[in-house]
Amino acid sequence: MRTITPKIRRKKRKPSLVGFMFLKRLIPISILIFSFISFFQIFKGKFNGYKLQSTKLYILNPNDDPEKWPRLAMKGGDPYIRALMRTISASESNYSQPYHVVYTGKKVSDLRKHPDWCITIVSGPNKGNCSTAAGRYQMLSNTWYSKAKLYHPQRDGLMFWEYYSFEPKYQDAVVYAWLSDRKYWKADIPSLLRMGKLNQVLQLLSGTWTSLGYGIETNSMTGHLPTIYKEVLQDELSLLADNFDLKKENSVVVKSLPKGVDNEVVKKGQRILDY
Repeated sequence: MRTITPKIRRKKRKPSLVGFMFLKRLIPISILIFSFISFFQIFKGKFNGYKLQSTKLYILNPNDDPEKWPRLAMKGGDPYIRALMRTISASESNYSQPYHVVYTGKKVSDLRKHPDWCITIVSGPNKGNCSTAAGRYQMLSNTWYSKAKLYHPQRDGLMFWEYYSFEPKYQDAVVYAWLSDRKYWKADIPSLLRMGKLNQVLQLLSGTWTSLGYGIETNSMTGHLPTIYKEVLQDELSLLADNFDLKKENSVVVKSLPKGVDNEVVKKGQRILDY
C-alpha cells in the first residue's frame, strides 16, 4: 500500500510583514556601520594628535595693542557681549590662532566638528585626567555638543546623528547665544556689563571658565582681564562707530557705560549696538 505524503502549503508573507522584517534587519546593520564610522573618527583624531603643530603664544602684556586680542569671526551682535567673549578667549586661548587651539596649545586644522582629542592634564587640580578642551573658548566636547544642540545656527547629520560645525563663526555664534541666555545664567549679562559690573560677570562665569578667577584655578592672564576687557570693549565700540552708516534699525540703546571707556568713541555709536 502506497503512503501518500500530504503537501504542506506555505502561506505567503504579506508585503507589510516583509517590510517589517527588512527594517528589523536594517536597524542593527545601520548601528554597526555608524559605530564603525565613529570609531574610525576617534582613532583618526587620536592618531592626528601625535602630529599637532605648535602655535605662537602671545606675550602676556596688558598694555598690548587691542588687536593683539583677535576680533571675532562672527559678524554683528552686542559689543558688550563681543568684548566679553574676547576677554574670555584672552585667558582661555591666548594664541595667534585661537579657534584652532586644543588643550596644551597645539593646533588642529580640521574644524568640521569638535576634534574631541582627550589630552592628559599635566598640572593643576585635575592633573592626571584628560581634557578635550578645544577652540577659542576651550569648550570640552560634551559641553560643545550640549550647547550646540541648543544654540548652533546650522546642523548637519544623518538620521539620529547630528554634526555641528566647529568653524570659527559657529564657535562664536554658540557662545554668543549662550552668554545672552538670561534663563540659563539666571542673570542679564548684557545689562550687568553696561552697569560696569564686570567682576560680577566673571565670577558668574568662573564655574565654566576657571581661568576667569573665583574658580578652582587661575593663570597668568587672570589678573589682567579687567584691563583687557576695557581695551577690547573700546575697540568694539570703535568698530560700531566706524560702521555707523551700515547699522540696522530697532537696535538696543546704550544706557550706561563702565568707567574708563573713551566717551568720544561712545558718542559716535552709542545709539545703535547691532552691526
